Amino acid sequence: MANEIEKKQVDPSIQVKITKKSHVQPKKKIGKKECQLVTFDLPYLAFFYNQKLLIYKIGNGSDFEHVVEKLKDGLSQVLVDFYQLAGKLGQDDDGLTKLRDGLAMGCAFNHAVLDGTSTWHFMSSWAEICKGAHSVSVPPFLDRTKARSTRVKLDMSRAPPPDSNGQHAAAAAAAAPVLREKLFRFSDSAIEKLKSDLNARLQPANGTAPRPFSTFQCLSTHIWRHVTAARGLKLEDPTVFTIFADCRRRVDPPMPETYFGNLIQAVFTGTAAGILLGNPPEFAAGMIQAAIAAHDAAAIEKRNKEWEENPIIFQFKDAGMNCVAVGSSPRFKVYDVDFGFGRPERVRSGSNNRFDGMVYLYPGKCGGKSIDVEISLEEKAMENLERDMEFLMNGEVA
Repeated sequence: MANEIEKKQVDPSIQVKITKKSHVQPKKKIGKKECQLVTFDLPYLAFFYNQKLLIYKIGNGSDFEHVVEKLKDGLSQVLVDFYQLAGKLGQDDDGLTKLRDGLAMGCAFNHAVLDGTSTWHFMSSWAEICKGAHSVSVPPFLDRTKARSTRVKLDMSRAPPPDSNGQHAAAAAAAAPVLREKLFRFSDSAIEKLKSDLNARLQPANGTAPRPFSTFQCLSTHIWRHVTAARGLKLEDPTVFTIFADCRRRVDPPMPETYFGNLIQAVFTGTAAGILLGNPPEFAAGMIQAAIAAHDAAAIEKRNKEWEENPIIFQFKDAGMNCVAVGSSPRFKVYDVDFGFGRPERVRSGSNNRFDGMVYLYPGKCGGKSIDVEISLEEKAMENLERDMEFLMNGEVA
């Protein structure tokens, strides 16, 4: 499916010339060390590499080669602390593209090795070193067995690699619908309006004031309802909302924010399309709120035990039927990743790990409560969404 997006959007007139390839190793020899992937990591072995793109302005007077060498030197130093990214499985795949007045930094990470929180921890630490720090100010917590130490026998034959060249993979690619991706910018005022309007609809129950909906729950409700409408589903068709929730503070005992690896689990809620759209927005927001609240330490432990008894490598289809699946987070400080030549102009996801209904959230560059929403949908549904003035909040969403 990622290839379909690329075919749709890449301008054939744009030429990219590869001038140099480098293999960057840790500055210090660290010897042979093993990284034991645990229950929180193993389900993502079949996922495509997680891609991020950061675009910077560096000015016409800057020496591109000097910038590249500075980034390579910083990477070599930061890999001493983040050595789990320097191994055979977890080796990161970074590339720098020279632009007329800047550079595009593309990074790809094996999703079985780290999640979004760890990705941006690494990127921030790399930038910190490049700006002149002698050491990483917030070292990663590398012992994954503190989160889960159960050993699992995994049958990899049940999960063909995503880049398989077999006939089955080719047939699946040919049958895959063409997807479109689009970025919707929700301004600070648009986010505030969504949140205030939805919370104003709450009514006390049995004399008890209801728990207010968070920004995430309000925005997720807005996206789920309008994507469902744009798809033109039948009233009885199921629709699922999926959240990839950070479990660092939810597990027992809690793990530090610096835990390096995957510490996420998918949280699901769903209903029929007719029920979702036939009820007021607070109905969907309540479902999302309840699903998140219920995913406590006991629920995480139960999910882990179930998976360990019957380990399955996750595929995109596992996100749910007619799903809206939300990844990344506006809490990630992606625009603070400054390597010494300013904040990024844009931060985006690559074409990997996209499917119909996949949503990535990023903070808006202008700051405040603004949020950028990347959505991938089948072509017709995206056309409908682009014409939905209620979704666009009558022009408040760009």
